[in-house]
Amino acid sequence: MNRREFLELMALASAAALVPSGLCRAVETLLRPSPDVKVSLAGVARGSHEGDLLLAVREAAEAVTDFSWLSPGDTVLIKPVVNSGNPYPATSHPAGLKALISLLKEKGAKRILVSDMSGVEHVKLSPDKMRGSTRELMKSCGLARAAEEGGAELVLPEEEGWEAFFEDGPVSGSHWKSGIMMPKIVNSVDHIVLLARCSRHVLAGSTLGMKAAVGYWRTDTRLEYHHDAATLQEKTAEANTVASLRDKQRLTLTVADQVQATFGPDKGFVVAPPAGLVLASESLVAHDMVSLAWLLECRRAVPEEQKRGRRDPYTSQFIVNMGNRWVVRLLGGITKAAGADRLVRNDLETIWDDRVLKRAFEISGGIPKLSLIEANATVPGDLKRRLTAMTKVE
Repeated sequence: MNRREFLELMALASAAALVPSGLCRAVETLLRPSPDVKVSLAGVARGSHEGDLLLAVREAAEAVTDFSWLSPGDTVLIKPVVNSGNPYPATSHPAGLKALISLLKEKGAKRILVSDMSGVEHVKLSPDKMRGSTRELMKSCGLARAAEEGGAELVLPEEEGWEAFFEDGPVSGSHWKSGIMMPKIVNSVDHIVLLARCSRHVLAGSTLGMKAAVGYWRTDTRLEYHHDAATLQEKTAEANTVASLRDKQRLTLTVADQVQATFGPDKGFVVAPPAGLVLASESLVAHDMVSLAWLLECRRAVPEEQKRGRRDPYTSQFIVNMGNRWVVRLLGGITKAAGADRLVRNDLETIWDDRVLKRAFEISGGIPKLSLIEANATVPGDLKRRLTAMTKVE
């Protein structure tokens, strides 16, 4: 399928009334497929001091939202990505977390919570026991200290046990067989801000904003996600339509002055461009369009020998499939692993190849027309032009 055929298919999908209109409008509050969706780009020069990065986070956020959704006294949950204990860019940037906490407090937030649950190779919650600790991993990667210094609270549902989750439902017609088990803490906050990553992923090809939803889920939801792997990419997009996210997520922001451009999610070849970026948008899907374009742009700087074989195993269908079965074994045992679907990789040469984005376009009513905003003077003009071309709907 070429790009034009893909765009025509998306137009037909949006015209077909496959999703109830009321629910479709609700989904749009998160994915926002309306015209001229803003995505900000704040530049960060390589080797800059932390203060420059803190300022870039503020500039990126304020360029896309006026924070009118935040009232004095509100509680905000910041969702970072702590898949391991490895430092940024393998996990979310501590300085980015510190900057968001400071900005949200300035805008009126009374209480700020920081919450995530790490990957099953490091942390596994069972009905009767717990292995590993996201808290310890957050200490290792610097996010715990950033939260503490900023005056936020770490709230880790795994520490409350199996019953600290509730069942939420994705969009009608989804590929999920069961409800998605979300942490109850999301019901006690007024707003959610996602502090995402821009990285390659050994099983999914990339891990951006929508993929970060995995960090909310209980083990049984993660098991279905990986076991029914034939639709893993589609379920990634659909999982972000649960009401607890759809009604409360206000902003997605990624610090990407360094990008883990191979392997992933826990390690890989790191690209540090002369001018890195902080990306932000009120639209999750718009954010991910630009974030994926930035990942592909950074992969151009990766030496060819780093993009082959064991150094970048997403290039191997055999490794992708067997790697997913290994994850299923960790989640549900060897019998579940033996019966798991085949996980089919897809080349990510352009953003239009990404099945996660394709499904997001379908369920949100279409492809957003992006408006890329330079939030400071450090963004190279030619970079903005390239990212605009890579994400432009023709």
